[in-house]
Amino acid sequence: MASVITASEPSWIGPFTGLSPRCFRKLVTALRREGGDGVRRGRPWSLPLEDRVLLVTAYWRTNLTMRQLALLFGISKSAADRIIDQLGPLLALQPRLGYAKDAVLIVDGTLVPTRDHTVAEQSKNYRYSTNHQVVIDADTHLIVVVGRPLPGNRNDCKAWAESGAKAAVGRTLTIADGGYPGTGLVMPHRRRKGEELAAWKEAHNKSHKRVRARVEHAFARMKGWKILRDCRLKGAGVHHAMLGIARLHNLALTG
Repeated sequence: MASVITASEPSWIGPFTGLSPRCFRKLVTALRREGGDGVRRGRPWSLPLEDRVLLVTAYWRTNLTMRQLALLFGISKSAADRIIDQLGPLLALQPRLGYAKDAVLIVDGTLVPTRDHTVAEQSKNYRYSTNHQVVIDADTHLIVVVGRPLPGNRNDCKAWAESGAKAAVGRTLTIADGGYPGTGLVMPHRRRKGEELAAWKEAHNKSHKRVRARVEHAFARMKGWKILRDCRLKGAGVHHAMLGIARLHNLALTG
């Protein structure tokens, strides 16, 4: 069966990865260095590493079914499934080992509609979803932490700790919206009933909102990968997709 899409044709890379051909080559080189093309037991892969990476990113980008994806790459449906299971976790964003003393981080939660109801719950978007806590660097706009997925009915102040995001950032200064009371994060000032905020608090809230919007922009870029609009992966698959898309997001920003 002949393939339709291949990484040897650069024109396919941008639409199916969100990366430039140069960034895509950097990603493949990094994966090869990390052991992503190691020898495995049994039959060798029918696709080279470049095409396998393109297949995984194309799945995240388009959310096509396995049958459709297999036809595009000229392989069987089961082979496409195995490639995603093997390579998806290897594409994950690597955790930061530390932060600069003057670093400022921004956290917010986003809901990913997920069909595996064992890891999801009905949430405010009226769909079964998972809650993902995402932390970005306020200066570089790069994603630095993606917490473990929690049921979508979990509020952000609890998900912040339970997802592991709080432990990952330690004592680094982190700002958030008003949905994180009692967490010690920097939140906007709240107006009490019957009172007006002082002028300096209003100015602070305006500045806070303008900076915190950067994490919303990160979500908008991540949701360009359609799997985050209706994830059919089971178990840890949604977490691997979020981590992988975070890595692609950072690569696209840094060039």
